[in-house]
Amino acid sequence: MNAPIVVVGAGQAAASFVSRHVALGSPEPLLLIGEESHPPYQRPPLSKKYLLGDLERERLFIRPLEWYAEQGVTTRFDTRVSEIRATERQLVTDVGDVVDYDRLLLCTGSSARGLPAEIGGDLAGVFRLRSIADIDSMAPGFTAGRRLLIVGGGYIGLEAAAVARQLGLEVTLLEMAERIMQRVAAAETSDYFRRLHQAHGVVIRESARMTRLLEDDGRVCGAELESGEVLPADIVLIGIGGVANVELATAAGLDIDNGIAVDETCRSSDEYIFAAGDCASFVRDGRRIRLESVQNAADQGDLVARVMAGEDVTYQALPWFWSDQYDCKLQIVGLNLGHDRTVVRPGDSDAVMSVWYYAGDRLIAIDAMNDPKAYAFGRRIIETGKNPAPEVVADPATDLKLLAKS
Repeated sequence: MNAPIVVVGAGQAAASFVSRHVALGSPEPLLLIGEESHPPYQRPPLSKKYLLGDLERERLFIRPLEWYAEQGVTTRFDTRVSEIRATERQLVTDVGDVVDYDRLLLCTGSSARGLPAEIGGDLAGVFRLRSIADIDSMAPGFTAGRRLLIVGGGYIGLEAAAVARQLGLEVTLLEMAERIMQRVAAAETSDYFRRLHQAHGVVIRESARMTRLLEDDGRVCGAELESGEVLPADIVLIGIGGVANVELATAAGLDIDNGIAVDETCRSSDEYIFAAGDCASFVRDGRRIRLESVQNAADQGDLVARVMAGEDVTYQALPWFWSDQYDCKLQIVGLNLGHDRTVVRPGDSDAVMSVWYYAGDRLIAIDAMNDPKAYAFGRRIIETGKNPAPEVVADPATDLKLLAKS
């Protein structure tokens, strides 16, 4: 029997690869290995509906567990791969099993950054948000009246803050940068979400550096800031970004550059090994980047299945993202890397607006807050390579539909 195609990691990229492999009717046997006990599942709802208790665990699953066996896909969950023997095209699991592979797809994802133990990162009541297990551990403490301290003002921290306020917790959010969302969005977008969260009672502390977490009998009870101020807390959530899981790839001798370096077909420096999703870095507009997003993971997983099936395709997908906070839906299209100008397009209320990013004369990205038309037509404008003048976009009288068609 031929060695199977093996997928290591059971997240969004892996699920997309498996689905496309099955849809193409590819004859190669397939083995999916995942460290968690669950089949691949959606992660965005973790910090929203699942944390709120509005979504059952089984509804997170991208495919029901039985689907894999029905499609002839062999699965090994609760299994960790400890070594890649690239020369022999073999994997070794943590229990010593040796698995041959014909080709290998690494979908090892990323891990949430934590705080060092010496400043309290390992105390009871300190959480990170990356998996079902993380939410299951944290959710019982999300009860009305408790004090939640969030470290990090990015999407994860802000989404968790919104859920916590809906559940009646007192929320303080610390951001060491000058403003929330500074790494990912323009000042105008940051200002919008600062106002939104403050209106819902979140205390936002920017340019705030925490020196250590405080404990009471092994459990977190607060945080000390660089200024000496002490903030009380019953729960602490760390939301300071993620790091690519590249340990296996590094030990196997693959090229690493802020992730597993891949080419336009998601192939690594080893011709038999591919990588997709959060763990992979690729070149976009002359920059090597790594994206932690559902769209990127799904599109790359799909692409690898097509490449392995012999199609002549490369990764050209336009990035898009979203975030739900209270009654606001943020939709983002494109990448704002390298922008040197932004313009704001107002909507028909204070809750509706969009921010358009330009690099020189080129439109490269849009943040749309409660403005699905700006997102949809703006996406079409970017996809077709049009570059409307910033003053035209900023004029609310401009018909974006006509602009997208012109």
